[in-house]
Amino acid sequence: MEWLLIAVVVLLVAVALVWRSRQRTERAATELADSLAEARRVNERLGGQIYNLTGSNPAAQQALADAAERHNAAGAQIDQARTPVQARFAKQTAVEGLYYIRAARTAMEMDPGPAVPELEGRSTAGEVSEDRVIDFDNRRIAASPRPSSATPNYYPGGRVAGRPVPAGWYSEPWWRPALVAGAWGVGSALLFSSLFSGMAGVGYGAEGFESGYGEGYADGLSAGDQDYGGAGGDTGGQDDHGGGDWGGDGGGDWGGFDGGGFDGGGFDF
Repeated sequence: MEWLLIAVVVLLVAVALVWRSRQRTERAATELADSLAEARRVNERLGGQIYNLTGSNPAAQQALADAAERHNAAGAQIDQARTPVQARFAKQTAVEGLYYIRAARTAMEMDPGPAVPELEGRSTAGEVSEDRVIDFDNRRIAASPRPSSATPNYYPGGRVAGRPVPAGWYSEPWWRPALVAGAWGVGSALLFSSLFSGMAGVGYGAEGFESGYGEGYADGLSAGDQDYGGAGGDTGGQDDHGGGDWGGDGGGDWGGFDGGGFDGGGFDF
């Protein structure tokens, strides 16, 4: 009788463990499906706006090209997503594309359109609040809160390789080599200090940039320091996009981005 009681207890424990395992599997599958559905919804919204706009000036055309690259990249990420974390990265890519859409509309003096979800790291990165031109490494680099022929490259703001880069319009995508290489050059803090020192709207200096702006640096390493791989295009946004090794739960290497002649080399601050 005692052995029978033990056998029943063991059986009940085994049944409970199997039931809990199935519950966890079902919850994970539901969470992934929901995350993928949300990422697709945002990316479809992005695609619809891309196809309905035509750039009327260089700044708008560049912003639309950046948005199209994000749309393609998000689609590739969605197709490859195997965890909710990876699906959320795909959504962030599509959200970034929506910021480029707003930039393109602004460059064409149109209403920027409805608000878009907050982009990770954007609020702490700040934004360009005044025109600024510096000479750095034998080139002139300009930043402005407005698009112009001198500043046709938009960046929506956020972290690149763990460091904050303010939202604004720039003469060149000076952050892109760090985005491709996954690390900043030796003189990057000097460039940052020269370009943004004392600027309202950028609430940290070169020291904050060099240290990754406090906790934002650690966050960038753990959540935003991916190399997403090439889905085509050359637009230098938050992360690189496409296929590759996703590294477990979405914190790894998504492949290589090699667009438009920026191969990670030849840009040494």
